Amino acid sequence: MIDIQLSDKTLNPQTCFDSVVSEAAGGIVTFVGTVRNQTKGKTVLRLEFEAYAPMAIKEMQKIAEEAAQKWPVLKIAIYHRVGILEVGEIPVVIAVACAHRRAAFEACQFAIDTLKETVPIWKKEFFEDGEVWVAAHP
Repeated sequence: MIDIQLSDKTLNPQTCFDSVVSEAAGGIVTFVGTVRNQTKGKTVLRLEFEAYAPMAIKEMQKIAEEAAQKWPVLKIAIYHRVGILEVGEIPVVIAVACAHRRAAFEACQFAIDTLKETVPIWKKEFFEDGEVWVAAHP
């Protein structure tokens, strides 16, 4: 029912989606976060993600369990990547399967919003004129 992954390998949204497929699901919502090319008007060259892995995995599991308590989640997958990512690459994928679409949308939004607030994964942005560690949310 819950699939949590923290990896330094390229994330495949289809793999995340496939892990939540269920014949009972009337809706599967997938969120794919990508590295964008600018922040606050500055050109982003790349990002670096670091995590305290044992705690990050534990917190991601907790988010999935909480989503399943708040909504009728059939299956949920939360994948996050660490390491250096170039513009266009994928640092996070979340997929949620529910019997109905509204619950799937709400649970997926809860999962990404809570992940950014609570999971010990840190992001460094690299620009042409330097680099900076940034807060989890804008």
